[in-house]
Amino acid sequence: MKVLVINAGSSSLKYQLIDPATEEVFAKGLCERIGIGGHLKHTPLNGKPVFDEDIDLPTHNEAIAAVLDKMTSEAYGVVASMKEIDAVGHRVVHGGESFASSVLITDEVMKAIEDCIPFAPLHNPANLTGINACTEVMGKDVPQVAVFDTSFHQTMPAKAYTYAIPHEYYDNDKIRRYGFHGTSHRYVSGRAAEMLGKPIEELKLISCHMGNGSSICAIEGGKSVDTSMGFTPLVGLPMGTRCGQLDTGAVQFIMNKYGFNIDEMLNILNKKSGVLGISGVSSDFRDLDNAAADGNDRAALALDVFNYWVAKTVGGYTAAMNGVDAIIFTAGVGENSASTRAAICEYLGYLGCSVDAEQNSKRGEDLVISTADSKVKLLVIPTNEELMIAMDTAEIVGK
Repeated sequence: MKVLVINAGSSSLKYQLIDPATEEVFAKGLCERIGIGGHLKHTPLNGKPVFDEDIDLPTHNEAIAAVLDKMTSEAYGVVASMKEIDAVGHRVVHGGESFASSVLITDEVMKAIEDCIPFAPLHNPANLTGINACTEVMGKDVPQVAVFDTSFHQTMPAKAYTYAIPHEYYDNDKIRRYGFHGTSHRYVSGRAAEMLGKPIEELKLISCHMGNGSSICAIEGGKSVDTSMGFTPLVGLPMGTRCGQLDTGAVQFIMNKYGFNIDEMLNILNKKSGVLGISGVSSDFRDLDNAAADGNDRAALALDVFNYWVAKTVGGYTAAMNGVDAIIFTAGVGENSASTRAAICEYLGYLGCSVDAEQNSKRGEDLVISTADSKVKLLVIPTNEELMIAMDTAEIVGK
């Protein structure tokens, strides 16, 4: 089976064509500036040349059509015709409480995704647009599946997802912690069980998805029992540009003193805070490493704050599960920054964590970076959300 995996943004569309059974990727690419010009980078993985040019993409319909045209073309193609694409899997950011797993897309599912727009106003409309564009271009006979960022965390108990505010806001408005990056946390926890040679049902795992957006997940018996993001992806760890945990009284103080309205304040918290706000240098951890090495104290402080919050959250989740068998590092920073992993693990000596420096210096592959006598296994696992989406799609369509 060949599955087209789609991740649609408001003006972009990422894609991969995957065989979930063999994990082979046939092609991948990105449509950018949809509606404001257009650019397509299409990369076949069969030796044919890369297409990387500006093209007219007024809507997502034209973007999907352009992707399919390149995939089936003689010069850039990887399949003989569109009929070889058996199904489409879509990343959908927010499923609210409606979806605890991936689902075949129907009219009822579309309505439920639309009902979740207030929870993810920047993402869910774009996800719906991507689904509709595929239907328009590929036809209604091609099955489509929605895979939600939030669904993995629907196993959290009420004590973990309930906010300490008047309960009527949950009853009436479903204000609660939802969590995100669920597809990534689910993928790496499954890989961790394979690497450890144990059933996932017997394991207590902590997954650290660390990138420009970062979240940590406590996974007990293969199920999410707590996670650091909340009602939105703004809370939890300090991130590239997001503030993470913050006293709302401080928000009120800043707004009152500087005359900011709520939209201006949220722009600061989402786009000007995090390690960028602390350092004044960059939201990119590689830039911070270089600046800190050159003696920039604020860059060093930004890294220290991030590492401290990760370690503190790992400690909290160890307590929540009354133990931990393995800690997983994944995503851009987690997979590639040996210094970040080492700094975080320095806090975890009380758990019996011990890092193998030589193993920790490697990157780009599944790794065990703990020493043989470490009481907790330390793993680096490159995430693969696209493969997870393709696998879910194949399983659901197969049924």
